[in-house]
Amino acid sequence: MKHVSLGALDVSRIGLGAMTMAGVYTSGGGLDDDESIRTIHRALDLGVTHIDTAEIYGPFHSEELVGRAIRGRRDQVVVATKFGLVSHAGGGPGVTDSSPANVRLAVEGSLTRLGTDHIDLYYQHRVDPDTPIEDTVGALAELVAEGKIRHLGLSEAGPATIRRAHAVHPIAALQTEYSLWTRDVEEEMLPLLRELGIGFVPYSPLGHGFLTGRLRTPDDIPDDDWRKTNPRFTGENFQRNLRVVDEVKAVADEAGATPAQVALAWLLAQGDDIAPIPGTRRVARVEENTAADGIELTGDQLERLNNLTPAAGDRHDELNMAAVDR
Repeated sequence: MKHVSLGALDVSRIGLGAMTMAGVYTSGGGLDDDESIRTIHRALDLGVTHIDTAEIYGPFHSEELVGRAIRGRRDQVVVATKFGLVSHAGGGPGVTDSSPANVRLAVEGSLTRLGTDHIDLYYQHRVDPDTPIEDTVGALAELVAEGKIRHLGLSEAGPATIRRAHAVHPIAALQTEYSLWTRDVEEEMLPLLRELGIGFVPYSPLGHGFLTGRLRTPDDIPDDDWRKTNPRFTGENFQRNLRVVDEVKAVADEAGATPAQVALAWLLAQGDDIAPIPGTRRVARVEENTAADGIELTGDQLERLNNLTPAAGDRHDELNMAAVDR
């Protein structure tokens, strides 16, 4: 598989997101830890080096799974995880806390669960409005000096925050949503990242599964799945957004690929500093996703995809959008 650079960090240009392995989309039903570990192993066998998780996934379960899966193969893996949505001083999961004290508690827990002595890429999961970003990054810089983390990342941080953080210590990667139906990063964010030499890690590159073409009605989504309340998956927006999927499928049929592969191939064509992390807990899906590395879309196909109708609806509900730094 081809590789790209996130700052000074080398990764496979297609990674693996481990969020769903902890049942984050649903209340946890149907989880199969053995299948999740097989999925990670298969990804590594196919040349994936970049595994992304977070302490809040589960909470903690995803990190534990990744730790089990990479045991004996640690040198093949760039391990990325995130802190800041679990307060270890008593607030617990779901409480935003990027204070220096909490950063130190969080990293020790992640190191233990991952079974490693260092984290390759350590992200602030969401910007903490109560802690200056300079204080958070200062604490992370100390952990770099101690060898506990290697590179720093930010998730859902706005341009001003990115500049302030990068002035304290180099930021290797920014993580936010980017796909054929979420393209707002193209106007300001991508130019800024390229100006500063920061890599880009798109999460949900398949539109939370919508761009795979496997969801045709809201009834295809389980009742306990959070997508049931996502604006893009509800009401008239669902039907409008099927038009986007149908156009992706038309290109896929022409290219001899699946819609998911075309969505990933389009994203890879946007630059050699972009490393999407499609999430799955299934071996078959990781095989499908990684095969996108070998797909070259034609100029005409790329133009058609570039001109797709924008997705209808916000990418998150009101509560989750409020947590996004802008």
